[in-house]
Amino acid sequence: MRFSEELALVHQLADLADKISMDRFLALDLSVETKPDLSPVSDADKSVELALRAAIQEQYPTDSIIGEEFANTVGSSKRAWVIDPIDGTANFVRGVPVWCTLISLMEDGVSVVGMVSSPALNRRWYAAEGSGAYTQFGESSPRKISVSKVGKLEDASLSYSSFHSWKDGGKFSELSKRFWRTRAYGDFWSHMLVAEGALEVAAEPELQLFDMAALDIVVREAGGRFTGVNGIDGSLQGNAISSNGLLHDEVIAALK
Repeated sequence: MRFSEELALVHQLADLADKISMDRFLALDLSVETKPDLSPVSDADKSVELALRAAIQEQYPTDSIIGEEFANTVGSSKRAWVIDPIDGTANFVRGVPVWCTLISLMEDGVSVVGMVSSPALNRRWYAAEGSGAYTQFGESSPRKISVSKVGKLEDASLSYSSFHSWKDGGKFSELSKRFWRTRAYGDFWSHMLVAEGALEVAAEPELQLFDMAALDIVVREAGGRFTGVNGIDGSLQGNAISSNGLLHDEVIAALK
């Protein structure tokens, strides 16, 4: 299987990240700072990213590394590892268990391996190009996942991050009214629920590459689509719409 070595590595990296992050989750002495963009960063974010960077560089020294908290490491290969040490830091620092570590490998700008590890939820989702997408509860056996077959908005569920982030909130509000059900699960969880068929559409208007790269490959390998709000495939657009594929074009058209 192509990328079997890299997929094995992301599981090892997730184990490493989970141990560090869970040791600091709910810690009374957790250190939290505010970054220039006014988002929070904890000592756990920094510790996880440093540990993952070191482990990746040891195994693949010629690959680039793109992370949220530290400067990019530029390698000589056409591959780049993308790390979000704690996606959902605002949840993490408040004791809300919906957060995760995102790890992905990109080749020529396309995500080919992805790991989404949420230890406080005791869940993982992962995928490699051409090998399908899987989820795992704790130490249980992995289960292959796929998107739903719901083909009408009025029968579908939508999840989002927040209303106030949408620059054209009117269009998004009108679109949301066409769905059977809407909930703000937020962050990575929305997109993983799409991948496993529990939801049909997830939407976020403001994102960075490290927020999306791992989610992208998992959704696609589960049979769905992952694009920007502009409908362009991939995780380079600064925002994201993931879906079961059947509703994607209709959602994009409503937001344009």
